[in-house]
Amino acid sequence: MADEKSQTSQASAPVKSGFSRRKLLRRGSLAGLAAMIFGGGSVVAKQATEEGGSSFSDTVGTLFQDHYQKMSKEEIAEAIARIERQAKRDYGADIKVGNEPPIPGVVFGYALNVSKCKGVRKCVEACMAENNQSRDPQIQYIRVLELDQGGMELGLSNHYFDSETVPAKGKWYLPVQCHQCENPPCTNACPVGATWKEPDGVIVVDYNWCIGCRFCMAACPYWARRFNWADPKLSAEEINTDTHYLSNRPRYRGVVEKCTYCLQRTRKGRLPACLEACPTGARVFGNLLDPNSDIRYVLENKTVFRLKSDLGTDPKFWYFSD
Repeated sequence: MADEKSQTSQASAPVKSGFSRRKLLRRGSLAGLAAMIFGGGSVVAKQATEEGGSSFSDTVGTLFQDHYQKMSKEEIAEAIARIERQAKRDYGADIKVGNEPPIPGVVFGYALNVSKCKGVRKCVEACMAENNQSRDPQIQYIRVLELDQGGMELGLSNHYFDSETVPAKGKWYLPVQCHQCENPPCTNACPVGATWKEPDGVIVVDYNWCIGCRFCMAACPYWARRFNWADPKLSAEEINTDTHYLSNRPRYRGVVEKCTYCLQRTRKGRLPACLEACPTGARVFGNLLDPNSDIRYVLENKTVFRLKSDLGTDPKFWYFSD
């Protein structure tokens, strides 16, 4: 399957995402923009028409939108309404942007049984469909690594295997995605605080606040973040209209995105899309604070390991085998 730079998708034409904070930083200061708006006015209006096709008020509202964690409930509601209107303009789809908070007493954890994973990659496909990832250039949150049987040298793994049938003889498979670290180096690397750890343990991104510097990508030891090099492409038929502000709502060119354990599902008591799609039952998900959860059973009864645990990231993603 193609990686995030694939150019083979049959998705719709590029969409425009409007005037952003990132473009503002590239072109000048907030004070300079204020002078354009309140002095000349027509400059930003022209920019809105040429670059986003969005209304003048929505463009200005998005541009001056505060950080998610600092907005009031009313401000968040206004931001959500703008996002929904923009999605209708860009994709022709009526999306619903949720804002469900973390569930009290819940910290999400994931485990994967490598002896059951056969390299089918249904998890990759389900993740793309659920989380509105660009089809061209193609973005994928989950990588399934193919390794030689008995080997554990990740640097020698094949990310782009294309066997007629899987599992291939003499191979085993290791899916990798965001490990939702307890001590995430990515959040510390962000110069504007656009990414942080939520109380349920999930690392999220405020896409409207991200400036696209990609420092978080360089800091992540699991290569779990993706950058939108171009306007994401999705057709109205492909887009998942059930979204969350901090998860799978439509993103923009020039921002970083990542796996969020499908917050639009898991904060409603559902399972991640990748788990439901796995044909071999290799995936286990649940509340780490619940002693009766499936994830706790795995951690207490199986021999588990974590990738690059020596780095002190304390990932909440474990591997085990039968």
